[in-house]
Amino acid sequence: MTRNTSPVYEARYGWDPKTIRVAVVCLFFAAALLLPDMPLPARILGLPLFGGGGLFMAFVAMSRKVAFRVDETGVLLGGSPARYKATTTHVPWQDITGFVLWRQSIGAVSYVGVTRREGAPALPGDGPASRVVLGILTPVSPDTVMSSRAITGWRFDRDQLVAAVAHFAPGTPLRDDRS
Repeated sequence: MTRNTSPVYEARYGWDPKTIRVAVVCLFFAAALLLPDMPLPARILGLPLFGGGGLFMAFVAMSRKVAFRVDETGVLLGGSPARYKATTTHVPWQDITGFVLWRQSIGAVSYVGVTRREGAPALPGDGPASRVVLGILTPVSPDTVMSSRAITGWRFDRDQLVAAVAHFAPGTPLRDDRS
């Protein structure tokens, strides 16, 4: 397999190990719910949950939409594949002061995000109510949460991120708060 030598770092949604595990579990439970001796209420509740969940995971993986991109214009924070256009945002280099890797303690999900300069324009979904909730539930500032993306459904390559940042914005710090 050849390694990408472009300074651009781009990660797309796809079949990462976690997505594969969740899809297999959903497939297993959906198949079990179709067994003839399964009670009807279990089928009514379980098939939409596990069948629909598995189909959604497959949709996300096969969408191949950009999850995270670092290039000469800044950072593209790819949105949810179900509402990609509405949840995708771009942060230009002039607004970026650094990068942060962090972990949400509930569910142990890792995130990659950017720290932004004071006075940078608000990002989609930003508002007073969301800031209060995020300030309580997350270990980083609400602004950092708004400019972060969960590392799920795509493969994160720290070395490629470091190389892209060094190429496009030399000296921009990367802080790893995942431990």
